[in-house]
Amino acid sequence: MDEIKILKIEDEHYPALLKRISNPPKVLYYRGEMKRDEFCLSVVGARNYSNYGKQVATEIVGRLTSAGLTIVSGLALGIDTFAHQVCVNKKKRTIAVLGTGLDEKSIYPGLNIGLTREIIKYGGCLISELPPGNRGSRLSFPARNRIISGLSHGVLVIEAKNKSGSLITAKHALNQDRALFAVPGHIYSANSAGTNKLIKRGAKLVDNFNDILEELSLSILESNDPRIKKLF
Repeated sequence: MDEIKILKIEDEHYPALLKRISNPPKVLYYRGEMKRDEFCLSVVGARNYSNYGKQVATEIVGRLTSAGLTIVSGLALGIDTFAHQVCVNKKKRTIAVLGTGLDEKSIYPGLNIGLTREIIKYGGCLISELPPGNRGSRLSFPARNRIISGLSHGVLVIEAKNKSGSLITAKHALNQDRALFAVPGHIYSANSAGTNKLIKRGAKLVDNFNDILEELSLSILESNDPRIKKLF
């Protein structure tokens, strides 16, 4: 297993956007490649997803990662897993923010340990504010959501019930002055109640990946795109 490394907030390579939130982690543990500056979009959504949610996540995330965005999510089963999996299928970088330690005995969900190895293999990163050996708690998973949004320029919510961890991430995004995007859904679907409510309250409605690129004033990104540097 690759080494678990430690990054303190005063370190030069601490992620620039995350450092600017009101309560950034003083210490980050990570595996894989950490970058100070990159253009990230967070994608979160329901664990108990529908076929519609899976299709949307696969299509939109696939196009966004191909356009050059780094996708951030929380490794949870459901939409989070699809977001990460699409990236590694395309051999693209993705970042998983965990609510546990990063050693394989602690990682939750255990079903995604194989996925974490693929994330690292293709240049991605696993991040946590918890030390190795910590299996997390009912508080650590909601707390990590501020890191998911804090790393990113925007947050996309794909399927969320009225009471959903994804809505916690959306709230952090608003508090951190991040762009907030939501995919609309069937009005009789419980999985769409949260996303439809976000749209009513001002989240940008997304029905294709260009909605996000246009809102963030981006086209096809390259790692040396001067527009990225201007954002830091």
